[in-house]
Order: sequence, then C-alpha cells, then structure tokens
Amino acid sequence: MNIGELSRITGLPVKTIRYYSDVGLVPEAERSRAGYRRYDHGSIVRLEFVRTLRELGLDLATIRQVLDRGADLRGVAAAHAEALGAQIRVLRLRRAALRAVAGRDATPADLERLTKIAQASADERKRIVGEFFDSIFTGIAESDEARRFTEGMRSVSADLPDEPTDEQVDAWIELAEMLRQEDFRDKLREMGRHSFSPGARRVVPTDMSEIKWFVELVGSAQDKAPDKALDGGAPDPAAVVDEVMGRWAEAAGRADSPELRDEVVAALEGAIEPRAERYWQLMATINGWPPIPATMHRWAWFLSALKANRA
Repeated sequence: MNIGELSRITGLPVKTIRYYSDVGLVPEAERSRAGYRRYDHGSIVRLEFVRTLRELGLDLATIRQVLDRGADLRGVAAAHAEALGAQIRVLRLRRAALRAVAGRDATPADLERLTKIAQASADERKRIVGEFFDSIFTGIAESDEARRFTEGMRSVSADLPDEPTDEQVDAWIELAEMLRQEDFRDKLREMGRHSFSPGARRVVPTDMSEIKWFVELVGSAQDKAPDKALDGGAPDPAAVVDEVMGRWAEAAGRADSPELRDEVVAALEGAIEPRAERYWQLMATINGWPPIPATMHRWAWFLSALKANRA
C-alpha cells in the first residue's frame, strides 16, 4: 500500500507517517519504480505500536530502543508507569490547591502558597506541624504532666500516603492553613497555660471514660430536645446539668455548688474550641484512621444549659 492508504487505515496524518519513516521508526517495506514509499501489513503493526508508545508519553529515542530490541519493553513499561504515577500525584496535588483557591477570594500569592502546601514533602509537613507546636507550647510549665502531653501531641504527624486520595490532600491543605491562624494559636496557648500552670485545679474531667459518658448523656438529651422529640418526653436541661455536676463534683471531692458551677463555666468557655476538634478529624483523614465524630456541639449545649442553671 502507499502512504495515503496507510494513513487512511491508521488514521495518522501522512506527514507523521513520513516523519516516522525518515527517522527509521516505521521504514517502508520497499520503494516503487517511481520512488514512492510502499508499506505492508508489518508496517501497520509497527506504526500502531509506535503510536501507542507515543500516546503513553515515551520519547522517540526510547521507542527506537524498544523497536530495535535495545531495551526490554517490560522494563520500559514499568519505568514509564512509575514516571506517570509521579506525574499523576503532582497533578492531583495541584488540583487540590486549585480547588482550595476556587473556594475562596484568593490572590495569586494564595495560589502559590497553597500549591507549596499541597506538594509539601513528608519532612516539610513535619516541619509545619512542629513549628505550630513550638509556638503553642512556649511558656507552658515544665511539669511531668505537661511534658507527657506535649510529647504525645508531637508524636502524631501528618503522614500522607504515597497515593493520597483527594479527601486526604484536601484535609492536609485545610490543616496546614488552620495551623497558620494566629487566633487559633493564641487560644491553644491560653488553654495550655490554664491547664498546666502551677496549682491549676481541673474541674472538668479529662478521663476518656468520663468524656464518653458525658457525650452520650448530653447527646441523648439533645436528640430528645423539644424540636426533635415526637412523644413530648424531652428531658429538662436542668436535670442533665444536675446529673453531670453531681458526678463531676463527687469525682473532684467537692460539693456541687454555684461556685463550682461558675468554675466549670469558666473552664468550658476557655476549652471549647471547634478547631481543636477539627485538628484531630483532619489528622484522622490524612493518616487513614477511623473517622472522629464531632462532639464539640455537645459541650456547647451543656455550657449553655449550665449558664442557665448555675444555682
């Protein structure tokens, strides 16, 4: 067949086929007496193979090595698949940065910063989180309890997998942006100083079993609130406050009193910070842990009920 027929069969332009012939990738089978290129079935097979390798992104020199058996196709395919994987990862990270910019009133500087955040290496992610902790733990008393707490916090890193999902990349960008917020850092510094200052008296339990009991109790009360309950059996917020404060007072070895309730109000006002909970939810997404349910609204509900029932 002539070059025009080969073009019609393969769908490739005559100019492309002529170029491949000139560089020796798809040499003609013979020349006619008039000097025109003639191709055979083997030319079709070779041309389709070259087109496939080009569509996969291989350069002409590598294709020539494969065709001339100077390079093993299996090895070339594996190396190229790895290279494409790296490109896909970079493109996914860039897409995440663009999504973040699209969701806000951003500037070109914002895009540049978010792109750097999205493409941060494991060491860079560790540095960003470490610098955040350096800033919030400054000035905290060096007690054994404080040391254990800070070491525990620092031991958790943002470990994105080699093939992160879109959700994981979005979570990392949101986390890194949140860690830059000065008011968030100020709030955590104040919480730390309040919790670990010499002579600090903790009036809100931190034991996980107590927190679980509290969240389940308040959650049940919220689920049966008047605007949700169908049977009219919504609990009285004052009764929930009495039950919680009775248990907390007993654990603290104190009597439930207006003074204790005032202390708990002050403690909760300083401790309720939705971004602190969001931090752990984002870490769970990034590291592939089970999802962490939101509980901050339970604490906010109780604080509101406690303020209305201090006596």
